[in-house]
Amino acid sequence: MNLNDFKIFEAVANHGSFTKAAEAMFTVQSNVTARIKNLEEEFKTTLFSRSSRKVELTQAGEKLMIYSKKLNHLLEEAKLAICKDDVVKGQIRVGALETMMAIKGPEMVNALADEFPYVGMEFKSDTRENLINDVLNYRLNAAFIPAPVDIPELEQFKFKTEEIVAVVPSDCKILDDLLLHNPVKAIVFDQGCVYRARLDSWLVSKGIYNYHKTEMNSIEGVVNFVESGIGFSFLPKEIISTFYNTRKIKTFPLPKEMCVMTTVLIYKKDIPLSPALKAFLSLCNSLN
Repeated sequence: MNLNDFKIFEAVANHGSFTKAAEAMFTVQSNVTARIKNLEEEFKTTLFSRSSRKVELTQAGEKLMIYSKKLNHLLEEAKLAICKDDVVKGQIRVGALETMMAIKGPEMVNALADEFPYVGMEFKSDTRENLINDVLNYRLNAAFIPAPVDIPELEQFKFKTEEIVAVVPSDCKILDDLLLHNPVKAIVFDQGCVYRARLDSWLVSKGIYNYHKTEMNSIEGVVNFVESGIGFSFLPKEIISTFYNTRKIKTFPLPKEMCVMTTVLIYKKDIPLSPALKAFLSLCNSLN
């Protein structure tokens, strides 16, 4: 057992795949399998549950991950102490909703590059539920997700508050005109999207439980379909005013209980913060 075994172990956990872990570690799958087997023999337990679809940490694997993170953190601290190099270096993986990435992503990347030029950042967009799972399972160092969050394993702090609006075709005179169509037509993201959930709640408050859904996987696609008159959607007001204010669409405010969304930054409590993640958190505080 050596430190590289733990790096391979973390790569398998992060990627959920022996094959992808091998690619990330620039080695062959047989070596990854052998190193994981070596660790399992050393600790006399199974570290991963394996199926034809995915590889996941077992309960024992999750415990070992905590110690693996601590070991890597201590190693980085030792390097900094011995080399007497105050330059913050490292790589972080950050998740966010696509809308959050569009609004704040460029600003964060530029600010990080200016202040911490040797810290690399990998962005991933996904649904709220998937982002939480990725942080809990060590596939992401941190993630921006809609509040509230009540998970004991996660630390969090408020990052921003935004307004959600109804985005409609330009010929729509009042918001309730949308309800005159039979069926009501809406453009939505995949299941699990917070904006889709708000849209569902609004329609239910109007007594509408079934509607025609057109699912899109991008903001641009949603806006294009709304502009074409196919239906309406819910999106952050800032997205529309920043990127789509010249399009043939308009927005309407929503009831107070539905229009406000608070975004928090979450990360794991049970592992030491790497210098790179500390740098990122300090940056987010300054942009807050």
